[in-house]
Amino acid sequence: MADEAAFRDHGGHGLARELGPWGLGAGVFNTVVGAGIFVLPATLAREVGAAAPLVYLACAVAMGGVALCFAAAGSRVPTSGGPAGYVQAAFGPLAGFVIGVLVWLGAVLAAAGITAAIADSLARVLPSIGHGAGRNAFIVALLGMFAVVNIAGATPGVRLVGVMTGAKLIPLLVLLAVGAAHLHFGHPISAIGRSPSAGFGRAMILALFAFQGMETALSLSGEVRRPERNVPLGLLGAMGLVTTLYIAIQIVAQGVLGPALACSSAPLADAAGSISPVLGQLLLVGAAISMLGYLASDALSAPRLLYTFARQGLLPRGLGAVSGTTRAPYPAILLHAGLAALLALSGSFAELATLSSLTTVVVYMAGCLAAVMLQRRQVALAGPPLKFKGLIVAAAIGIAGMVWIAIHASVWEALGLVGTLAASIGWYAAARRLKVRAA
Repeated sequence: MADEAAFRDHGGHGLARELGPWGLGAGVFNTVVGAGIFVLPATLAREVGAAAPLVYLACAVAMGGVALCFAAAGSRVPTSGGPAGYVQAAFGPLAGFVIGVLVWLGAVLAAAGITAAIADSLARVLPSIGHGAGRNAFIVALLGMFAVVNIAGATPGVRLVGVMTGAKLIPLLVLLAVGAAHLHFGHPISAIGRSPSAGFGRAMILALFAFQGMETALSLSGEVRRPERNVPLGLLGAMGLVTTLYIAIQIVAQGVLGPALACSSAPLADAAGSISPVLGQLLLVGAAISMLGYLASDALSAPRLLYTFARQGLLPRGLGAVSGTTRAPYPAILLHAGLAALLALSGSFAELATLSSLTTVVVYMAGCLAAVMLQRRQVALAGPPLKFKGLIVAAAIGIAGMVWIAIHASVWEALGLVGTLAASIGWYAAARRLKVRAA
């Protein structure tokens, strides 16, 4: 195991511990509940028909095991690396770096894709940002705005995330309340193009994409007060709310639209619009706010991974600097926003959802194993940790679920994941050699 003193040095060093369970929970919720839930009900209906709520339930069982492991590990090793910190504490710096790269890569690609999607959507009403200099300026300005807010400190960033969380939740709750009075289950919903059993595995990969995000938000752990208590509270509370919300939304969408759900390109807006045109417009606005909310959470949490790598000497030391007044890791925030902007300008990331899920599968399995190892070794870096007697069972459920999801990937998707892992190991080896030479 890596030396515990090293984790005390870099786990949150230089960052202000000013977040409570609400701040962390809002970050988790806002990162997980992105734009996907506004389109996923139709995708799952096409894959498995009326069995779509069971996909959420199965994914929630697997994710429940993972979340319990992350809560236990986060109470023991509350670092700004999140899952990368857990894995490093349990298995050493190489494993921690590889997991950190997978978490950050998934975050920056998702941020880029969502930013491009926002630009493309707004181009329908503002043609000037649909292409060329107008599009480029919009992308840079949008990501720059979120960077500026978070450079002002973690507290303004958390406040923005909190506002976005409430703003995206309101239209969803309105849909659930109104839609519950308009449910009709008389017409069966059938999968399109394959049997429900054949589509269940691919549907699980898609559902995992909608559930992932807590691994990025946990990068805030180095700034949480009483992390041994507040990390488990914030994480488990947020994931419980996400699961309940997803299943309820799928049931309402199926009950309102019936067979038409599988053919919809905007299922929640269509479901709401069938009840009231005004409600349909509200859901369209909600989808836009949800995408912005993801970017707010991403700008708050993902740069902390770059900050942690720099503190460990695996990235240029300047990325480990923090503002003397706000204690925000401003170089890491600027680099993350800049790379996301460059990727978004290419506008070619919509197809990476499955690869993002597969990288997350590796992160979740490694995090489950790390949680068991940390508890066995009684590692506790921030006070009395969460003691969970059923941790081994939770880890087994989480790992089994992730393996089952992974075996449904295509050969090319698996090769892409292997390539990412190899590149991460190569970078680590090169950085270590340079660090030794410099010493």
